[in-house]
Amino acid sequence: MASSSPPTATPASRPLKRSTSSSQNMKNQKSILGFFQKSSPSTPSGKQNTEPASSPAQRASERRAEGRTNGSSKTSKSTVRTSQDLTPMLSSDLVDADEDESLNKAGDIDRDCSQKENIELAPSRRARKAVNYLDSDKEREDDDEQISHPGFSRGRSRTSKRVRTSPDSSDEFQQDGEDGQFLDDDMDDFIAPDDSEEEARPSKKRKKASKGYPQKLTDEQDLLPDEEVISEVPDSTSGTTQKWSYEPGMSEPRKARTVKAVSAAPLEKRKEKAHETEPEKRYTWLASIADIDRNTPGHPDYDPRTIYIPPSQWTKFSPFEKQYWEIKQKLWDTIVFFKKGKFYELYENDATIGHQLFDLKLTDRVNMRMVGVPEMSLDCWANQFVAKGYKIARVDQSESALGKEMRERNDKKGGKSAKEEKIIKRELSCVLTSGTLVDGSMLQDDMSTYCVAIKEALIEGLPAFGIAFVDAATGQFFLSEFVDDVDMTKFETFVAQIRPQELLLEKATLSHKAIRILKNNTGPTSIWNYLKPRKEFWEADTTVKELDVSEYFVCDDSDNLEAWPPVLRRARDKELVISAFGALIQYLRVLKLDRDLITIGNFSWYDPIRKASSLVLDGQTLINLEIFGNSFDGGSDGTLFQLLNRCITPFGKRLFKQWVCCPLIDVRKINARLDAVDSLNADSTIRDRFSSQLSKMPDLERLISRIHAGSCKAQDFVRVLEGFEQIDYTMDLLSDIGSGEGVIGNLVTSMPDLKSLLAYWKTAFDRTKAKENGVLVPEPGVEEDFDESQSHIDHLHCELDDLLKKVRRQLGSSTICYRDNGKEIYQLEVPIKVKNIPKNWDQMSATKQVKRYYFPELRHLIRQLQEAQEKHNQIVKEVAGRLYVKFDKSYDKWLSSVKVVAQLDCLISLAKASSSLGQPSCRPTFVDDDRSVLEFEDLRHPCMLSNVADFIPNDVKLGGELPNINLLTGANAAGKSTILRMTCVAVIMAQIGCYIPCESSRLTLVDRIMSRLGANDNIFAAQSTFFVELSETKKILSEATPRSLVILDELGRGTSSYDGVAVAQAVLHHIATHIGAMGFFATHYHSLTSEFEGHPEIAPKRMRIHVDDEERRVTFLYKLEDGVAEGSFGMHCASMCGIPSKVVEGAEAAAKQWEHTSRLKESLERRKGGGFIGLGWWSDVAWALRDDASKEISERGLEVLRKAIEAL
Repeated sequence: MASSSPPTATPASRPLKRSTSSSQNMKNQKSILGFFQKSSPSTPSGKQNTEPASSPAQRASERRAEGRTNGSSKTSKSTVRTSQDLTPMLSSDLVDADEDESLNKAGDIDRDCSQKENIELAPSRRARKAVNYLDSDKEREDDDEQISHPGFSRGRSRTSKRVRTSPDSSDEFQQDGEDGQFLDDDMDDFIAPDDSEEEARPSKKRKKASKGYPQKLTDEQDLLPDEEVISEVPDSTSGTTQKWSYEPGMSEPRKARTVKAVSAAPLEKRKEKAHETEPEKRYTWLASIADIDRNTPGHPDYDPRTIYIPPSQWTKFSPFEKQYWEIKQKLWDTIVFFKKGKFYELYENDATIGHQLFDLKLTDRVNMRMVGVPEMSLDCWANQFVAKGYKIARVDQSESALGKEMRERNDKKGGKSAKEEKIIKRELSCVLTSGTLVDGSMLQDDMSTYCVAIKEALIEGLPAFGIAFVDAATGQFFLSEFVDDVDMTKFETFVAQIRPQELLLEKATLSHKAIRILKNNTGPTSIWNYLKPRKEFWEADTTVKELDVSEYFVCDDSDNLEAWPPVLRRARDKELVISAFGALIQYLRVLKLDRDLITIGNFSWYDPIRKASSLVLDGQTLINLEIFGNSFDGGSDGTLFQLLNRCITPFGKRLFKQWVCCPLIDVRKINARLDAVDSLNADSTIRDRFSSQLSKMPDLERLISRIHAGSCKAQDFVRVLEGFEQIDYTMDLLSDIGSGEGVIGNLVTSMPDLKSLLAYWKTAFDRTKAKENGVLVPEPGVEEDFDESQSHIDHLHCELDDLLKKVRRQLGSSTICYRDNGKEIYQLEVPIKVKNIPKNWDQMSATKQVKRYYFPELRHLIRQLQEAQEKHNQIVKEVAGRLYVKFDKSYDKWLSSVKVVAQLDCLISLAKASSSLGQPSCRPTFVDDDRSVLEFEDLRHPCMLSNVADFIPNDVKLGGELPNINLLTGANAAGKSTILRMTCVAVIMAQIGCYIPCESSRLTLVDRIMSRLGANDNIFAAQSTFFVELSETKKILSEATPRSLVILDELGRGTSSYDGVAVAQAVLHHIATHIGAMGFFATHYHSLTSEFEGHPEIAPKRMRIHVDDEERRVTFLYKLEDGVAEGSFGMHCASMCGIPSKVVEGAEAAAKQWEHTSRLKESLERRKGGGFIGLGWWSDVAWALRDDASKEISERGLEVLRKAIEAL
């Protein structure tokens, strides 16, 4: 019964013994009567602690008399209690079900009230403490509210400490009640003066009130207005104490009173929690959103990154709210993680997003809704928000609680007013976006992620672009400026190569075509930032001025311009690229990253189409050939890059991607790579040594940029030093083995001397402490201020030891020692048997065996120690910064060594990929002929070798003594597209410097690979399938050369048969006759084979098949052979796909009657006997004989025309 009773208004005088069975009722009658012995809070403590009456009846009688005497206090507004004016009937019988239900209802009402107010009344002394923000911190922060986070607390019900908001600062919190009330920390060590503690346990509804501590007011008294207290308490008749009653003068038990209905209206009037209300109700200006310039959504100049806060609101904010909104108003579109103790918290709209997306528990912080995550898991949660496309801002504490006290003390000494400084200082540490992540733990993979600024203009009617982009993780900047063609080929190629993760665009200036290209080549989580012209997207002159004023590059001897990186200095007069770079600077400045990245000085010029130095793979070709992403889900499975990338270092993988993007067109360099591949595979010693030594190499390229920024962790700094030591050791091994005169030998000899650089760091600091404690502790004599600070701390520790010895002598006990209890350090622990404790000692806590004390002299020493440690922490940060600066002075050499290792890693990757192709595979042979040639014997598609065990190889021969173009026909699904793709992939592999999966290969250098594959439309760009086909074809006609490799698949099928045949015929004739490029033209227009029969540069090819007309089945043999396919056999393929026979037969009949292309072929066959000449030849003759000679026919066209006439 005791455990089921309604909560009492005041703590019980002593713990109750728990009755285990009904047979023990008389024995434990003291516990049952304790249920009725409820005293008023005004009852003196001495009265409560008096011994009970000698018998149960006598005690009950006395208790009834007390109830009549104090009847008036029963209805006091300051007390919530149940009437106790009746004496209970002594009985051990169980309570009836209906009576028990009535009891439970009364208890439920109280419990509901307490739950709605988020307060637990009088928890068990032994309940585990709730995990909260304040208690988890090392120092107690004056400005942090005591909040229990349900999402992180576990176990039984815990104590919720109620708080009162200070009228001066809503960020400082106090505990309600008087100073002497119990805290969770006190309750852990408090021992009740009860001899039978093992038997008696405190009720969950009561709290022990100890002598010397004022009694605590109940939660209901402090929460509810006086008028509502009485009405909310259940009537006394609802308890079993009124139903089971006994009066000595009465012959029969008193009847139970009528239960009064409890009004629920007062519960509905309670103040709603912040997380239960909409933000607009608490901050009215959130109801009508406007940016900081008061532009509303929909306005052309609206800026979603800011929010307008009326000036009148700032005076109503508490200091903490003011601190928060000063930061948040400029980061309205950003999730702001606010540091509080050992947690990061999200407020208001950010909290709502966190709750909706990740089910983080909503609670309150002063007047704001809030969710929180532990400090240790910030990276995990930030990653999840970034993956959803959000920006993340981190606001950190710039001082500790002790530092705040020291600052306030110094301000008072200096006469400064600290009215606005009642909270711990916090400042914006950084803003994280998916395109500017710098922390390795947050980056998803080893590949680069780019933030790109784009400036577009028109020059002589053609689009021109200035582009600046950065890989924030490595600090590598790229600049580019070019005039593009009408189709923006260079721009599209750039976007396909880079795949920007974040875009900086000038508002209302980028063309629709450029935006369409960006949308087609960026992912759904890419971030688009539209910057205001001139104000945020700087003009070129503004950028130059900002570069000078900001002093990113400083030269002590001459003008700062001399200190600019060479690439940036040469680009100074290029307005478009400098303007784009200005936008990038401004954006990085908002993210607090500008100085960290720009001052590295790592700038390069970027050319998306390097015609002079590499094989050109435009954006569409990269997509069509599945170089980096497959056509199935856009992933890397089955791509060429996944096949070839065997690099073991992160920076090697990034360099290898550049190698695949831009294959070489210099035969000497290609053969040098192939020689290195041969030597590495001939003797695997170098390859194995390199792989074994550097397989666990950290990402040094990214980490040295973090060291430059001064934001590197001590453990990572040690990893960097150990990584470079491993590189130095590996290079010594390679030198001993002998690397020859080739590429490998040149790389080994070009490695900077790391031994001299690493010598200093072997003894600069204690690496063991850095790994274990995350602190760079310099060796003695290296940093003078550090040594002095450490010496002072050691001296204070000695004084504390001396004080301990002194106390031991005074009290005559050698077991006295220091003990840390939570945040309270150096508490003097004294055994309980030791007497004569000085009166000026303050007891802080106790257990059964010991008590812990503070006294003035000890407090003074501890305070000195804490302040010394606080100052020492600042010195440790300064020392780490100085060590990072010293390391960064050799940044160029560190980066050079990383690049050497990356190139070695790429060569070894090519060697591994070449050896994994199986047999047959061969080294490509390059020839320097006037006429382009491409010959592969038994070629296989390299990306399909692992999935298709019985892949059928084919011979591919183009150019040389044979025609340049193969006109490929065949049935549907016969393997035409596979032939086209594997030919192009083989050329790319050869010019990267890799072996090819074929018996033999012979080719001239290819300057460009161009493709037109598949049937794709672009609905959102208002482009039909045929429009897309012609756009891609137009690029081929304008860009292809005699050294290009061109593949076209089913050109003209996006329109009517007549129009499609006409377009296909004209394009094929122009490529074969006037351009002279090598390639394949795959088609189902069989009339083209008759049209171009006898053309000197076109050879008919087909895919071999076996046809069963009776069953309407086609067996695909996947073999390329000379000749023309008998048909496309579309009806057979339809039947094989399960189309009903009736439908197939009807379609076949209709095809025979209406197929125009078949009739064209028949017509052409009939005309051959009369000396048929194709329309293409008539066009060329007419072009050559025209009156306007401004555009003469090319010599190649005349030569092909002559050969065609001879063939007639």
